[in-house]
Amino acid sequence: MTGAYWANRRANARSARGVQGHVAYPQLADNPIRRFAPVLAELHTIEWDNGNEFFPPTSFQVVDVRAGIGAPNVTPGELSARFNFRYSTEWTHESLKDKVQSVFDAHDIEYELDWHLSGEPFLTQPGRLIDAVSQAVLEKTGTAPELSTGGGTSDGRFISPAGADVVELGPVNASIHKVDEHVKVDDVIALTGMYRRIMELMLL
Repeated sequence: MTGAYWANRRANARSARGVQGHVAYPQLADNPIRRFAPVLAELHTIEWDNGNEFFPPTSFQVVDVRAGIGAPNVTPGELSARFNFRYSTEWTHESLKDKVQSVFDAHDIEYELDWHLSGEPFLTQPGRLIDAVSQAVLEKTGTAPELSTGGGTSDGRFISPAGADVVELGPVNASIHKVDEHVKVDDVIALTGMYRRIMELMLL
């Protein structure tokens, strides 16, 4: 169960001025893969933060890297990459952007960065909603829920800034975004009972 959200920040990085060429004549080309590799290595080795009382450490993940024309003897003229941050309240989107840009600037690479911010981190403070959800889960499962800020992006990021408390409660997502993504029917049935009980408790 989560009452908070780590922000989702995606970026597309593009080496804009590589020079395509023949592998036998590297002096006549400029391979953007060679230039981007140390940047990528450094981004992966950075300890972004240690998290805090409510949020786990910031996560950096590369989700796509593309280059080349498909020929085995041609170095590419351009490379594109996409990476994703799930960041805690230790960062703002501007400070994270500045940090990434400083890494690129420290290397001999010509690049462009296009940023997309999906939402800022938010945190629901203890109160009636969290108490009601915790009680409903305990009553229906016999187990007290663990409050967590882990998990994927949700529409809660749009609701929280409006001033509403947000708690996310759903089925186990161990298979999320995998080829065989699924949930148990019994879990869905159990959730309906929890949701009803939450509404009852909130209306008391």
